[in-house]
Amino acid sequence: MKLSQFKYYLPQELIANQPSENRDESRLLLLNRADQSIKHKNFKDILNYFDDGDVFVINNTKVFPARLYGEKEKTGARIEVFLLRELNRDSLLWDVLVDPARKIRIGNKLYFGEEGELVAEVIDNTTSRGRTLRFLYDGSYDEFKQTLQKLGETPLPKIHQRAVQPEDEERYQTIYAKHEGAVAAPTAGFHFSRELMKRLELMGVDFAEITLHAGLGNFRDIEVEDLTKHKMDSEEMIITDSQANIINNAIIKKKKICAIGTTSLKAIETAVSITGMIKPYNGWTNKFIFPPYECTVADAMVTNLHLPLSSVMMMVASFTGYDFLMKAYKEAIAEKYKFFTYGDAMLII
Repeated sequence: MKLSQFKYYLPQELIANQPSENRDESRLLLLNRADQSIKHKNFKDILNYFDDGDVFVINNTKVFPARLYGEKEKTGARIEVFLLRELNRDSLLWDVLVDPARKIRIGNKLYFGEEGELVAEVIDNTTSRGRTLRFLYDGSYDEFKQTLQKLGETPLPKIHQRAVQPEDEERYQTIYAKHEGAVAAPTAGFHFSRELMKRLELMGVDFAEITLHAGLGNFRDIEVEDLTKHKMDSEEMIITDSQANIINNAIIKKKKICAIGTTSLKAIETAVSITGMIKPYNGWTNKFIFPPYECTVADAMVTNLHLPLSSVMMMVASFTGYDFLMKAYKEAIAEKYKFFTYGDAMLII
């Protein structure tokens, strides 16, 4: 398939810039692949489509405050640094994006915090992802991380065109977030409240937790028309023995498996073996899923409504079928559903 096939007109006012008052009260667009029907529901109606023994695969990654604002030595120029990935814990090396990038040279020092609490030195500016910084810090690693937490800002996507608010710290995070490492949130999970998860548990639904530290590659523009030539950024991913067993037992018993979000879908498609079972996994994935790829593990999927030309939209098209997804998006726009980070949800069965 070609990049241009995933272009559609999305009115700016349909991009949700604020979270809903309650997590589980968004709208739900229900897509039934068997009869190609589209229905309009509320998110809590998800309870009606699952039974005892079904499994929800959830991504327990935790977003860290990856955006820092600092000053360049001597000039005092304001510099934005986006932490992408920790390269070396002992020497405090990080891959980062810097804005404005043209003002930064190897050897420059950057100061963060009112009293220059944190200092970083640019040691490389030739990486494909931007720059490499070495943080110069005398305290322990835990103290360093605490300083990052204090100075960093929730990495809300810039398309929202607003300042980060205190509530974003909680709402740009799932309620089941555990393992820090993501710079982009697994937004399909935003719709789950504690009350709703409790009700699913009482119904007998099991939760299999995977960890996939979502990166900025999910937002990166695809610059090739031929999708087979696009290379996804690598993301760290972990599926433990016990969680793989939860999914595999459901497969054996022919229970439904519902992937909560594109990151969960990517994880199980990365870890599936030729026998159709999930293998434990601890490593990296750069899997790019787009039609006509056939997803083999999940029977259902919860996802948000994605931006035009995005890799996550392409992944959903693999699950629903391209024509059905485009029809659903057209209807979602006509019905004024909210898109992207804090938007409404889709359930695909």
